[in-house]
Amino acid sequence: MSTMKAAVVQQGQFSVTDLPVPTPGPGQLLLRVVRAGICGSDLHARSHTADLHALGRDLGYEAIMAPSQQVVMGHEFVGELVARGPRTKRTWKKGTRVVAVPMVKHGDEIHMTGFDIDAPGAYAEYLLVQEAFAFEVPDGVDDDKAAFTEPLAVAWHAVRRGSVGKRPAIVIGCGPIGLAVILMLKASGVKTIVASDLSPTRRELAKKCGASVVVDPREQSPWTAYELKGPVGSVTELADFGLSAIGAMRKVPLLPWGRVMRAGEKLGAAPAGPVIFECVGVPGILDQIFAAAPVRSRIVGVGVCMEPDTVRTTLALNKEHEIRFVFAYDPEEFQHALHLIASGKVDPSPLHTGTVGLGDLDQAFTDLGDPETHAKILVDPTL
Repeated sequence: MSTMKAAVVQQGQFSVTDLPVPTPGPGQLLLRVVRAGICGSDLHARSHTADLHALGRDLGYEAIMAPSQQVVMGHEFVGELVARGPRTKRTWKKGTRVVAVPMVKHGDEIHMTGFDIDAPGAYAEYLLVQEAFAFEVPDGVDDDKAAFTEPLAVAWHAVRRGSVGKRPAIVIGCGPIGLAVILMLKASGVKTIVASDLSPTRRELAKKCGASVVVDPREQSPWTAYELKGPVGSVTELADFGLSAIGAMRKVPLLPWGRVMRAGEKLGAAPAGPVIFECVGVPGILDQIFAAAPVRSRIVGVGVCMEPDTVRTTLALNKEHEIRFVFAYDPEEFQHALHLIASGKVDPSPLHTGTVGLGDLDQAFTDLGDPETHAKILVDPTL
């Protein structure tokens, strides 16, 4: 077992080659890859490698992949334990199925698995993971479902940061990450989930994942597809609400209307818009949301846009939109996603639309560009 098959990408092109099997260092585990997922960020990284490299360097990550390098991608995976490195627990048994946060440490440097030549990813027969970030897959969870742990962790982090509470949730874009967000919204008890997508196939998948209202934005606005409590659709409606409410309170003698108003805000009685999850990640979407979303909406930026974008901030300012951008997850959220799958509370099966081998990656990446063909493709290195 000195070499392994791996799919490498260079200048946007995939090829299958033989590479040395990695040797686990201190605190590391060697896994035999059972399944790997193709993520939307992988599609971006392949076609916008130069932009990703520039972004990484701006963020202080000098080692991020460059177009000229041969990189093994793949950061969503489940594998079987093959070997342990020094200073790892002896309780790890060979054959144990493992999922892990895709990040390894070499010396004092952190490397992101699948986006770095020093951290080859799961589009290969073997890969290294950090023991501190590794979690055993419970018995009864099949490989295909376990492979969804990482993208569901991304979605769970977005839902947690969204703090939806009793507000309606609107998901703009029902690609894999949008569908995962819907699954996690449903699991967290959100009652009203509106899903908007141009694709009929993805709208059907949104229903299967738990969306309560599904719309084609060419025919119906997601902002009017549910019952909005309170007149908060526009700035003028908000002003009218304030005039009516305060006018009524001030008619009551000796009523401390100012304190009543502030108390009502703390109790959630003040007008508020929905929580909107932007899961498209193309230029123009955020500005469209700023223009159309109800007053005092909370907008959670989940979609990865690799191109410069222009937004009219005065729209968000005048409507008092709250904007939160989210990225990845923490290890507890990753473990919680695995727990939700194992408990049966979340079933990612509707997202899984195909499985390919390493030699089919190029075609799989192309196929994922058609929303009517696939949602999520898994990779089995043995095929």
